[in-house]
Amino acid sequence: MTRKSTISPVIMFMLPWFGVWPGRSIILINRLFWIVTLAFIGFCHYLYVSTHLNSENFFNLVDCLCSFLAHVKVLIKLVMFWINQQKFMETLALIVNDWKDCANSDVSLRVMIRKAKLSDRITNTILILHVISIIAYSMGVVLEDADATDQTIELPYVNKLQLPFNVSTQRTYRLVLLTEVVHLIFSNLAAGFANAMLLTLLVSQFIFKEIENKKESITGTIKIIRKHQKIIQFSENIEIIYTHIALLVFASNMAMICSIGFLIVTAIGTPDGMEQIIKCLLFFSITNLEAFIFCYAGEYLSNKSKAIGFAMYNCSWYNLKPKDSRILLFIILRSQKQLILTAGKMMELSLVFFASIMNASGSYLSVMLAMQ
Repeated sequence: MTRKSTISPVIMFMLPWFGVWPGRSIILINRLFWIVTLAFIGFCHYLYVSTHLNSENFFNLVDCLCSFLAHVKVLIKLVMFWINQQKFMETLALIVNDWKDCANSDVSLRVMIRKAKLSDRITNTILILHVISIIAYSMGVVLEDADATDQTIELPYVNKLQLPFNVSTQRTYRLVLLTEVVHLIFSNLAAGFANAMLLTLLVSQFIFKEIENKKESITGTIKIIRKHQKIIQFSENIEIIYTHIALLVFASNMAMICSIGFLIVTAIGTPDGMEQIIKCLLFFSITNLEAFIFCYAGEYLSNKSKAIGFAMYNCSWYNLKPKDSRILLFIILRSQKQLILTAGKMMELSLVFFASIMNASGSYLSVMLAMQ
């Protein structure tokens, strides 16, 4: 099949399963599946906290909090994509139209193909890392082989859960574990899908500008302005889709980073410390990577926005007719209002913001260790 977009085919295949593709009967079923399963897991987390709320179980309660926040993030990401589905489909349509416009030029098509390959690599890397983190997180419990017929012990699950029904046979216990691991893999793929899509959209966004920079002179200034308007519309759509997701990500990731860090530090020197560290280390890395992806996306968007004005100034405007060169001033003027990605319209995402988040998480971790 001939490719028609820079979006990875893996993501396009996953969209219906996450309830983000309109016009299909399976969409409502998939949305109901995610709402019911994630709500059930949240209820199981609540039951666990209500039955283990004491200082002796502080380590397990922190682990339960991390698991709960991770599932809440997945649900909110999916819900925000469902709410902003129209904007998301408009964005995908813009990318498809860009591909069609560039298909008539060999130079433009090569740039598009290079962007598509980069998109594939980003998507595959992020999704593989998310799957590996779940395998590492659940491996210890799966290999433990607990005896479900022994009613004197508390059965371990991958997440800290208290099921509302009794598990008394080995077959039932294995089935529950398998279901939990499979659901965790799909949940992590959903989280990774949202992160990979953000980077993919930004990579696709500035194709026009890079193609035009390779020309020795600029002709058709009206066409250039239209392309600039498409970039602005593209950026606004990304901001609408991701602004509330970013707010939730940083509100929850701060708690998760210091909580998982607490689990890793306190596990050092304990009998099962190595198992706990392996379980949490990749989870901790993925949480940090997610925060970095959002901040890097904001930094990338801001820098590329500035580059538009510089590109217009550095082009061969002196070879244009005066009436055409004056039009470029509007692009330079508009580029002064930078395109940004925010967290809930309150904080501009950048690498500086990422550094402040890491500093704050480290401070909260120190407080938790002092309270231990």
